[in-house]
Amino acid sequence: MKRLVRAAGGVLWRRADGSDGSSVPPGTVQVAVIHRPRYDDWSLPKGKLDAGETTVGAAVREVREETGFDAVVGRTLGESAYRVLDGGRDVPKTVRWWSMQATTGQFSPGPEVDRLLWLDVEAALRRVTGGRDSGPLTAFAQHPPETTTVLVVRHASAGRHGTWDGPDDERPLDARGEEQAAALRDALPVYGPRSISSAPAVRCRSTVQPLADRLSLPVVVDADLAEAAAHALPGRLEAIAEAGVHAVVCSQGGAIPFAVATLASRAGLELPVVPCAKGSVWSLSFSHGRLVDADYAAPLTP
Repeated sequence: MKRLVRAAGGVLWRRADGSDGSSVPPGTVQVAVIHRPRYDDWSLPKGKLDAGETTVGAAVREVREETGFDAVVGRTLGESAYRVLDGGRDVPKTVRWWSMQATTGQFSPGPEVDRLLWLDVEAALRRVTGGRDSGPLTAFAQHPPETTTVLVVRHASAGRHGTWDGPDDERPLDARGEEQAAALRDALPVYGPRSISSAPAVRCRSTVQPLADRLSLPVVVDADLAEAAAHALPGRLEAIAEAGVHAVVCSQGGAIPFAVATLASRAGLELPVVPCAKGSVWSLSFSHGRLVDADYAAPLTP
């Protein structure tokens, strides 16, 4: 079987504020480019996935390890594919990319990365060695860096409707659903959510409650997120995005595909299919009220 090296990374960005004493005008968008002495090259921070690690989780970890900065994950920036030597073998490698806004941290030189430069995008494109990391930089430049993320979660596993004797809205999560809710609790904080909403059903509220507890946020119950209000969900998601705060919303399988497909169609984004497994997440990135990226993450547990 052919071996595939899977990796992830980020375009780490900030707006210059003049605090470093440079002549860069305040407000200029800068991205981090790193120098690796082992290869004597300039690249974007990236690295291979650890066993059991999510792709976006690996991207955040690698950015932190190589730059010293924590970051909030934004929109996706595509995938790079090329060949590398791994253990003496020539193998294919893929790198998934995200835009990441630097929050706190400080770069410290080390044996793997000895220099970091904050450059505007054009200068970064000229700096990266061999153009290998030019794809995510080009994708990053296509929209303003500031986006609002709305994470649309389908409720986790809650058994079968036919095996539950009570009202359907009171059907609880099963053991698998509890595991999925715990996985979402651990995975979604990298997006920096500051608002959590849920359809009224118990299985929806229970799916995001562990995340809310971790972030010390309330779960706001919103009837417009329910399956019965599927026609209203696209507009409700747009309204949530217009608030300008990264948010998590938990809805149902009868509403999410319609909402995502509707928003994508309005924005001219091509989505051949709109999967929606229990415990899955659609990461919707909005810029000035318009959807600019839609990324699907399958459930983190089987």
